[in-house]
Amino acid sequence: MKEENELNLANGFNCPLPITNYDTVQLAHGSGGKLMGELIDKIFISTFNNKILNKMEDQATLNVGENKIVFTTDSFVVDPIFFNGGNIGELAVNGTVNDICMNGAKPLWLSAGFIIEEGFPIADLNRIVLSMRQAADNAGVQIVTGDTKVVNKNSCDKIFINTAGIGILEKDLNVSSSNLKPGDSIIISGTIADHGMAIMTSRKGLSFENTIESDCASLNDLINLITNTTSNINAMRDPTRGGAAATLNEFAAQSKVGIKIYADKIPVKTNVNGACEILGIDPLYVANEGKVIISLPGEEAKDLLSAMRKHPLGANAEIIGEVVEEHPGVVVKKTILGVEHIIDLPLGEQLPRIC
Repeated sequence: MKEENELNLANGFNCPLPITNYDTVQLAHGSGGKLMGELIDKIFISTFNNKILNKMEDQATLNVGENKIVFTTDSFVVDPIFFNGGNIGELAVNGTVNDICMNGAKPLWLSAGFIIEEGFPIADLNRIVLSMRQAADNAGVQIVTGDTKVVNKNSCDKIFINTAGIGILEKDLNVSSSNLKPGDSIIISGTIADHGMAIMTSRKGLSFENTIESDCASLNDLINLITNTTSNINAMRDPTRGGAAATLNEFAAQSKVGIKIYADKIPVKTNVNGACEILGIDPLYVANEGKVIISLPGEEAKDLLSAMRKHPLGANAEIIGEVVEEHPGVVVKKTILGVEHIIDLPLGEQLPRIC
């Protein structure tokens, strides 16, 4: 009787499904995970519905006569605005440059819109703008137009920046998150989770023997090397919000393929991994701002990896996995013990305001 009562008691406890039907916008709607995907699909895609937007790439490729123009936009609300390895202004320039070049395009021009809280220090604004100029010079782009708004005290948190970018697609490439094919190899250009952990440790006041720095960088020079090495790139994306896990899940879902990655091949710095363990966060879900994930035919992967490792931003590049026919739409990670775990798209927000 006792065993029967215990069984009945256990059966009375069910794991509740996560709530996804909200009447108000939550922080998790900006996380790069499932809730953000649902918000975009239900509100924005369904309303603005057109064939260019519906591709769900990080940039729009537009045919203008015989030319292909690439256009993107992004907004930055990172907290804190100054962090190890960069600041909100440098992040805004690099992030937009990276979105443009993820289909092989050459970034040319940016806009910059500022929403500034009343009382924000002019010295801090000047520091941010100077870093944007330096980042633009380093990336070979120009900031050619912009806008400034000042709002009442407590109406925004210090400063928000919106950037838009225009580039041109000069090479004959067909790069899309819907192009992955079984037999592709998956390459990442370097260590993961650097940016997210730099933000989180700055925010929480955590200190380590070696300071964690953001990987914030413009990738267009590395991408140019990649596309000069091979024209057979199927997909490229910089794994920002939601980290590598979100990008790989988007690849798998949009291409309707399975992806298998190998735990011992995923590059993570020792201090970053330690911070993730302390905070109970999987590095695969942490944002990056200077990395690219690539899918290309497996037979070309080693040559590309060798070329990438000669570039400063690709020195720690690794082949981390492969595209498979099994479990379409699902990403799995194989441990060194041979156990496979599903790497799902995150539902909520682990690290709000990371970019």
